[in-house]
Amino acid sequence: MDDCIFCKIANGEIPSSIFYETEDLVAFDDLNPPMPVHCLIVPKAHYANLAADVPGEVFAKLFAAVPVVAHMKGIDESGYRVVINTGKDAGQTVQHLHVHVLGGAPMSERMFKK
Repeated sequence: MDDCIFCKIANGEIPSSIFYETEDLVAFDDLNPPMPVHCLIVPKAHYANLAADVPGEVFAKLFAAVPVVAHMKGIDESGYRVVINTGKDAGQTVQHLHVHVLGGAPMSERMFKK
């Protein structure tokens, strides 16, 4: 998509803190993290969200990257949360499928409540 910020980041059109990249995805730090570690794993191909006929191999690659990213960020032993928001009511603000990896401090159940 021409106006998708995550497509532009994944394609190198917008500078970002990409710290992990494969042929099919990139991982970078969130700009407004609610936790000490908040990374996004984004497929390079555009899918609006989890319900957008995403091929199974894309999910496999996204989720295979999660423990790699957690290890790179040093949260693999202390624990981390993995989240995919789908749609406005779930808090999806960028309409491009992405996985949040959060950690670096104890989390409360109220962390994501307004």
